[in-house]
Amino acid sequence: MSNLPHILLSNVTKKFMLQGDRTFKELLPSLIKGNSWAQELQALKKVNLEIQSGETVGIVGHNGAGKSTLMKLIAGVTYPTTGEISVQGRVAPLIELGAGFHYELNGYENIYLNGAILGMHKEKIESEKENIIKFSGIKKFLHEPLKRFSTGMVMRLAFSIAVHAHAQIYLIDEVLAVGDSEFQQQCLEKLNEIKREKDKIVVFISHDEQAVQHFCERVVVLDTGKVIYDGGVKNAFDVYHRK
Repeated sequence: MSNLPHILLSNVTKKFMLQGDRTFKELLPSLIKGNSWAQELQALKKVNLEIQSGETVGIVGHNGAGKSTLMKLIAGVTYPTTGEISVQGRVAPLIELGAGFHYELNGYENIYLNGAILGMHKEKIESEKENIIKFSGIKKFLHEPLKRFSTGMVMRLAFSIAVHAHAQIYLIDEVLAVGDSEFQQQCLEKLNEIKREKDKIVVFISHDEQAVQHFCERVVVLDTGKVIYDGGVKNAFDVYHRK
């Protein structure tokens, strides 16, 4: 079997149960009457998707289309209700700001914690630590506990650790929107560097049409949990704007 990274979703459906009643007092009448206490939501509906080594794929869609659910399935954070997922390669997910951090620990300690979660050995973290710190641009704050960091500073540190983890699959979910324009450009340049290696996969969620057009050669458009387009960038946003 090839060691190249690979993502395959076969007929994947993901359902959630949404509880309509918020308190036991509100829930009790529903139980007595035999009414359903929850509403089923299909976040993804029979999705088929294959992403090969060397591809940079944009995932676009309006709010509630299923983009973040798709990323969490690929990352292994959650599992499909039906269907099958195969992900080959080490994944660096940057899909939820602050995930994998401990807010009572300082920035230096979180580099080791988050790096370990991303599969980096201590020796690898040590060798990359200065690069991580330099890229983040927040060295003078790293002795502070993360709870004192701004949202932008957390994003800087999270992104810096992820792109220095030397993973095979990078999942980027809209977090670039948090940073300033200069850091966003720095992030895109780093992602382009990863892209040029030709043996990685980058999956990129963004509402920034220009960023997707600049960075991706292929775009998947989701609408209410279904793939309605999978192809070149040029036509993707025509489909997106019609929805």
